[in-house]
Amino acid sequence: MADDKAGEEIIDIDFNIRSGDGVQDFDLDLSGFDFDVNIIDDNRYHLPKFHKKIKKRAVLYDNASKMVDDTGEHIKNGETVYALLSGNFIFGDLIEALAVKYDILIEDLTISTLSISKDNVDSLENLMVGGYCKNLNMIVSDYWWSHNRQNGPYVYEKLDINNSFQLAVAGIHTKITLLKTEGGKKIVITGSANFRSSRSLEEITIQTNPELYDFHKLWHDEILEDYGTIKKTKRGQKLFDVITKNAKGKEW
Repeated sequence: MADDKAGEEIIDIDFNIRSGDGVQDFDLDLSGFDFDVNIIDDNRYHLPKFHKKIKKRAVLYDNASKMVDDTGEHIKNGETVYALLSGNFIFGDLIEALAVKYDILIEDLTISTLSISKDNVDSLENLMVGGYCKNLNMIVSDYWWSHNRQNGPYVYEKLDINNSFQLAVAGIHTKITLLKTEGGKKIVITGSANFRSSRSLEEITIQTNPELYDFHKLWHDEILEDYGTIKKTKRGQKLFDVITKNAKGKEW
């Protein structure tokens, strides 16, 4: 759904799943795991309803391009969009589809995520190679890094392009995407979803919110400054600015 703005009608998104074969009902497999019932007191405690798995196409969106088709205009117009995502949703594809469909130039894209998959790295690479993203910053958790260090070279190989990428590794558990467009829009995406597919139902909120963007961008930048793993070289005007700043008040 999208937030009501200035008396406009609230937009409700149908919770039917659309596919090439037609419409399927919203249907989750919530049958429980086997469980030792001897520890359960019938008078007070009840078994939690664990789920074994979520069927493909059993939630609102399992495909990023379809989500952009349905909600892209609302996002572009600054409305807040809430969405449920299936476990096989590729988060990076959402940003890629949004940028390509509406020809959006991303001035700065900053991401903090517990983990990241190769599929999501590929989506971010497409943004950079295609000229849709000028600057990309990413913070991943030290937990993921310690258990998936073999994927580190892939991240650097694909995303370290033209001195416009920084990767930080820190003790974070946040799932936040900050997107600033060339036109000045500041979009914040928060929720449970990492940049890595899972077998769990996920949710995200997408909103154009300059104040929230600035709040999150400040502490993201501080982490990137202290925990960045890429030693960037300063070039062109940036290098000249550093020299003139340091030389202020000195004789040459």
